[in-house]
Amino acid sequence: MEKNENYYVAIMAGGVGSRFWPASRESLPKQFLDILGVGKSLIRMTYERFNKIIPAERILVVTNKIYKDLVHEHIPEIPLKNIITEPSRNNTGPCVAYTALRLEAENPDATFVIAPSDHVILKEEEFLSKITQALDFASEQETIVTLGIQPTRPDTGYGYIESNQDSNAEGIEKVKSFREKPDVQTAESYLADGSYYWNAGIFVWSTKTILNSFQNYASDIYKILAEDKSKYNTEEEQDYIDRVYPTTPSISVDYAILENATNVYTLPADIGWSDLGTWNALHAHLEKDETGSVVLGENTMLLNSKNCIVRSDAKKLVVVKDLADFIVIDESDVLLIYPKDQEQEIKTLRKSIEQKEYL
Repeated sequence: MEKNENYYVAIMAGGVGSRFWPASRESLPKQFLDILGVGKSLIRMTYERFNKIIPAERILVVTNKIYKDLVHEHIPEIPLKNIITEPSRNNTGPCVAYTALRLEAENPDATFVIAPSDHVILKEEEFLSKITQALDFASEQETIVTLGIQPTRPDTGYGYIESNQDSNAEGIEKVKSFREKPDVQTAESYLADGSYYWNAGIFVWSTKTILNSFQNYASDIYKILAEDKSKYNTEEEQDYIDRVYPTTPSISVDYAILENATNVYTLPADIGWSDLGTWNALHAHLEKDETGSVVLGENTMLLNSKNCIVRSDAKKLVVVKDLADFIVIDESDVLLIYPKDQEQEIKTLRKSIEQKEYL
């Protein structure tokens, strides 16, 4: 596959993965864990996937300052200057604007993919083919391209992209609207309609296109970060970012740009995608035993139990009997036993435990 020297990848890796507590912690979030039990972290798998079409020197990782060393440890191949660090968590809007300004300083003709670090993609060849197609399209005209995942079930955990289904010769469709996470009934109607895709949060655009979009639709973010463009891609960049970045509004790129822009397109992609956002999503993704359970770790026995996910890397033997539809996560300092149908509470639970306000 031809490697265009203006094509870049930016991997977003600053999140905490709070719905994966207690395995995912502030000090070691899920993107740095071998959550699938394959001997590689999710961020490592993401890097290796993109590295098949983009060389290491044109792959960036955008992360929180506290994870810089972890990123370097997991992806030693990329230059240290390609690990760009945010001093505060201000959501994906400022993250994308910062990345685009850095790339503009390095190469004004850059077109880049920005993608999460912790997703799973089973059909890698198909994915890379779609990414290359999106890069070609976005580099030739002022368009924002998002991968639209073919939905396989009425999932309420994902945002949706509504397409007008009027595709061009390359199969790229104009986006009509973005929809927030729906209730079950709405999700079922989306699936039946056939013109809706899951929003995987994987976007492709040129630096020029996305920076124009920020000027038009999120000028507050642009003005703060572009106050002194001469600092980007220099040794003064970090000090400058440490000063200005925390003053940006905390807003997602979906709200800031995508819901306002009129030049958004989607490329439908059947790539075996999962965002692995929750323990239930991991359970759904992994191979199950004859009782519908998933066991991660060697020293675990399930007796008369079904539809559970159990994760333990303890040296001790873990025996679970007569349990159905539960999440059991055994870490060195925390044991979580939680009903699967209440897993949405885990994020809040983690917060209350950190603040020592036990539920």
